[in-house]
Amino acid sequence: MEEILKDAVKKHKLGATVNLFITPDVRSNAFPTGVDEWRKSIEISVKSPAQDNRANIDVIKTVSEYFDVSHMNVLILNGKKNREKTVLLQGMTPGRIVSKIQEKL
Repeated sequence: MEEILKDAVKKHKLGATVNLFITPDVRSNAFPTGVDEWRKSIEISVKSPAQDNRANIDVIKTVSEYFDVSHMNVLILNGKKNREKTVLLQGMTPGRIVSKIQEKL
């Protein structure tokens, strides 16, 4: 699993990026819910349906709460209209992100 996490989390000049695979329209927000080996991404579930940007807002909220950072420091770089997203966590290192995710998985 560590290899997949290293593939899913990359260094960025402003922090680190995380590849996510979203499952919208579920009972409750949850992160991380697993890893997707094929997509090399971390799975996240959000309550909101993928309509009118609501699932994206839940993704930002859920990720920011998990890493205890401001929602202003979480940006969706790619995949705003897709279940596969690349999210930037400003001011965080890949090592810190991987460690925090490994605690829950």
